[in-house]
Amino acid sequence: MKRRCNTLSNNVVRGACARVAVLVLAAALVGACGSDQTDSAKSTAAQPTSAEEPAALAAALERLVGADQVPGTQAVLTNGDKVREYNHGIGDAVSGKPFPADARVRIGSNTKTFVAVVALQLVAEGKLELDAPIEQYLPGVVRGVGYDANKITVRNLLQHTSGIPDYSKEPEFDKEDSIRKIFQPNELVRMSWTRHPANFPPGERFSYSNTNYVLIGMIIEKLTGQSLASEIKRRIAEPLGLTATFLPAPEQTDIPGPHPQGYALVEDKSLNLTDQNTTWAGAAGAMISTGRELNRFFLALLNGKLLPAPQLAEMQRTVPADEINPGWQYGLGLARITSSCGKEVWGHGGSIVGFRTRTGYTKSGEAVTVAVNQYPTAPTIQTDMIAAVDAALCAS
Repeated sequence: MKRRCNTLSNNVVRGACARVAVLVLAAALVGACGSDQTDSAKSTAAQPTSAEEPAALAAALERLVGADQVPGTQAVLTNGDKVREYNHGIGDAVSGKPFPADARVRIGSNTKTFVAVVALQLVAEGKLELDAPIEQYLPGVVRGVGYDANKITVRNLLQHTSGIPDYSKEPEFDKEDSIRKIFQPNELVRMSWTRHPANFPPGERFSYSNTNYVLIGMIIEKLTGQSLASEIKRRIAEPLGLTATFLPAPEQTDIPGPHPQGYALVEDKSLNLTDQNTTWAGAAGAMISTGRELNRFFLALLNGKLLPAPQLAEMQRTVPADEINPGWQYGLGLARITSSCGKEVWGHGGSIVGFRTRTGYTKSGEAVTVAVNQYPTAPTIQTDMIAAVDAALCAS
């Protein structure tokens, strides 16, 4: 579906069409500042100290604030218990300050990996079956031309092979008021099948759709009797000591703690849209976290600290996902790509109004999260952020 260039939301994970304009930002910082920190579930961000930034990473980050014209970016690298942060550009157009240390950002579709982990924990507990039809868990919910909820499985939802269209492509989400109101999950998903026939029979191929994960969130809440936010907190955030990682309550619009401002480039104007209601993204992309905590989460996941071996293996069973990026493979809420230096990298990415993040992790303990504080933005940002993740992992 072709998108208008004034779109605010578009996909929670993929690039939006956006008109590129030069941002005139006061006191722009062209250089980078870095800090070395030690990662601990109980530690707080240290004051910046001198840290040598790998040249390839510095060039990749500088491209984001130069050629791609985002206000600022922060890269957080984890290797063992050592954490390094590198900032380029600015986190606040008014003050001219860079991203704060251990910055909180909206992580978009990285949310999906958290949701997938909760679902797979329920599989391990015998409460959910990957290959069971979703009609078994949400009877009567999915209806429409070309849809058969007795053939669409939980696995199809988690792996984006359901054939259900993406609700976030609807025109409601091209308007700024979509980030000012509260949406209910069933209100979001109904847009898919009441307005469009199924894209293809379940299992036929990969096609990224945020609707899939809103449905998974609904299943989790029905099976547990608890909110998705409380399940993520109880099952993931608390055990790992992730104090800045959470799914906001429906009425929450702010980002608590130190954070950059989030901007959107719309009709050649930069809008500050840091505060917003993210119920429109919900289980597909509404979470808040930091680079440090995302790194800790993904490394714990890959090293078997969140899922039993059989469920982690299911999560890493992939299908081709060239639609996201050529050569990518997608499992159950987890993507795989081979780096330029031959390392097998797992991770995800996320884009939501004001912010974009890309992540990459290796089982050997290397991790990187790159965040920028503008979305929509230049169409080249997807490739350039992936290049920054690659530069960080291959320099370690």
